[in-house]
Amino acid sequence: MPKLVLAAALVALCSLAQAQSASAPAPAPAPAPVTQAKKDLVARVLQVQQPGIEALARNLAQEPVGMLMQQIGPALQSRVAPDKREAVGKEIQADLKKYVDEAVPLMRDKAMKLAPTTIGPMLEEKFTEDELKQLITFLESPVNKKFVQLGGDMQRALVEKLMPEMRSALEPKFKAMEQSVAKRMGMVPPVPTPAASTGSASAPAKAASAQAKPASK
Repeated sequence: MPKLVLAAALVALCSLAQAQSASAPAPAPAPAPVTQAKKDLVARVLQVQQPGIEALARNLAQEPVGMLMQQIGPALQSRVAPDKREAVGKEIQADLKKYVDEAVPLMRDKAMKLAPTTIGPMLEEKFTEDELKQLITFLESPVNKKFVQLGGDMQRALVEKLMPEMRSALEPKFKAMEQSVAKRMGMVPPVPTPAASTGSASAPAKAASAQAKPASK
């Protein structure tokens, strides 16, 4: 009897092991090696896309300058004497230009060096050789080149129409945000409440009314 029980247990264990083996997911197949032909096609795509990569690097390098310029105008008005503002403004423009002239080439060169090891593997994984050939054909086509050349004009046309129409809607929200941030940093006194505003407005009115009355004899 014990031998029968042991044999049954062994059969059950074998069946369980087989069931687990059957239900376990198969290991993912190893990715196919990237051929030299595919690497050459990816390098061709990156070469065609070089103007776009350089434009991205230029925008990234210039972005801090744009943010700084938004703060310079109010600072010039509040902290620099009127007779010195023009000279100081020109000096600041020279400083900003110096930064851009130095930062843009550095950012551009680094972006072009990183592109093969960042964008390249993504293209190798997601595109077949045939798809890469089709992509190159499209990127080098006159239609795409014409579209890319028109890109700047299209963006400017949209921005010139969008900003004026959105300014009235966004300015109150921006001012409210600006006041909230300034209050939290203790830079400005709290905005007076409506009651306080009414009171402060009525006080000058009462004073003016009193001055307008003839003095009692």
